[in-house]
Amino acid sequence: MTEQIRQIAARIKEIREISGISAENLALKLGLLTETYNKYESGESDIPVGIIYEISEMFNVELSVLMGGTNPRLHVYGIVRKGKGLKLERRKQYRYESLAYNFLHKKAEIFMVTIDPRQEDTMPEFNSHPGQEFNYVLKGTMMIMIDGHEIILNDGDSIYFDSGCKHAMKALNNKQVKFLAMVL
Repeated sequence: MTEQIRQIAARIKEIREISGISAENLALKLGLLTETYNKYESGESDIPVGIIYEISEMFNVELSVLMGGTNPRLHVYGIVRKGKGLKLERRKQYRYESLAYNFLHKKAEIFMVTIDPRQEDTMPEFNSHPGQEFNYVLKGTMMIMIDGHEIILNDGDSIYFDSGCKHAMKALNNKQVKFLAMVL
């Protein structure tokens, strides 16, 4: 696992311990097997962003604190210059750049997501997380699967969906995809 994943895992463990909650109880609240949660918290397995989001909500901590280790301070407005968002090296199929990481008490998490084309024809691992999600395709063509529905989106297309439903995206036509994702 990457160093960033290990750091995220360590921050989650620290917040859990400070809150006096056992790993078993947190796993139960998240609907995970304790063994799976322990692999996440040890940095042994990549933690799905949906799980990190749920943990941030449970502990009333900004997602950017868990992901990047910094506490946002801006509350009137926040500017993130092109290419200067908080880079989140999570899974090899998706690259996230948080575009509102420096704003305190956000009502939404906003990411620029890049998907590189895959050699294999299968969908990447599915995710789900509380809330709703809006995706707007800026470049490329992608397939999104939501709760068994297969949808093709092109430049300029958008989709709004219940992010509690299992979903995954992949780049099509052997070309990279960039899309704006807003998680509410």
